[in-house]
Amino acid sequence: MDTTGIERRREQNLVYNFLRVVEMAAIEAARTMGRGERQYSDQVAVEKMRYEMDMIPMDGRIVIGEGERDEAPMLYIGERLGLGARDENTTVRYPEVDIAVDPLEGTNLCATGSPNAIAVLAAAERGGLLHAPDIYMQKLIVGPGAKGAVDIDAPVKDNLKAIAKRLNRDVEDLVVVVMDRPRHAQLVADIKAAGARIRLITDGDLSAGISAAVGGSGVHAVMGIGGGPEGVITAAAMKCLNGEIQARFMTKEQLTQPEDRAKIADDIVDRMKAMGINDPSRVYDTNELAPGRKIIFAACGVTDGMLRGVRFFGSGTRTESLLMTTETHHVRFVDTLHLEGDPDAVVRFDRF
Repeated sequence: MDTTGIERRREQNLVYNFLRVVEMAAIEAARTMGRGERQYSDQVAVEKMRYEMDMIPMDGRIVIGEGERDEAPMLYIGERLGLGARDENTTVRYPEVDIAVDPLEGTNLCATGSPNAIAVLAAAERGGLLHAPDIYMQKLIVGPGAKGAVDIDAPVKDNLKAIAKRLNRDVEDLVVVVMDRPRHAQLVADIKAAGARIRLITDGDLSAGISAAVGGSGVHAVMGIGGGPEGVITAAAMKCLNGEIQARFMTKEQLTQPEDRAKIADDIVDRMKAMGINDPSRVYDTNELAPGRKIIFAACGVTDGMLRGVRFFGSGTRTESLLMTTETHHVRFVDTLHLEGDPDAVVRFDRF
């Protein structure tokens, strides 16, 4: 029996199963768009994502999910999903998969109908994604052109000069995405002093990170402090897009007391060690955050932005998704019509 061929087909099926997971989660979230109920929007996306993943022929394990910090009942870290999680038939071998999820990246964006809310997940073979606690993370993200030229500990002006040199342009031509937060006041001042332009965003630094690695997006770097789990998912995307992320975990105390950066609460240190992070202050690169050889990244637009948001029509819905893998080196933009069984449905072939 050609077991290699069977394994390959299973892995290919996983890719499209994960595409369906993010599509269904995005559709559920989009139904709540603009209602101002961010927690409800997140809840329906979580529930739908969990339901869809539980039907996939895999032995899945959540390594980044909704419940690490507050012990939420859905998609919590360590939860097992898929047919292999409950099938007692030991003769069936299911792929062992580690999964990082953000069922609704940009809950506030969805609640207000703002751009760039997405449903997203990353998956890899067992051990292929870092187990990241739900704390802050300092990040520096660049695309393939500036890969290897930056250093998260270097002055902002030096990194901007290095990026500009690699991209054969002036610093004044660069656009840097920064989260619009008080903690970034000095970072914004440093970027302005260097002469680069700034794009402030309210949420969604994962989408911004992907934009930095895609040519023609008009974004050349992402700098600042965001969520740790999103950093790992971004690293999975960077592996597929040949971009780079450098990152360091940070706690709320380190943000409010910058004079004592080395101080981390004992309970957080213990939690990080339990996840295999023995040096809380170390800088991680792309391959350390997402060391897997077989990485799958899937995202589906909820609101318009990097990806077109969900559109509803009489006989179904339409979604736009991004699907990437490291094994095949494919980057697919998937435009899908989800018809609801209307025998008179008309399928149009225009782009939008």
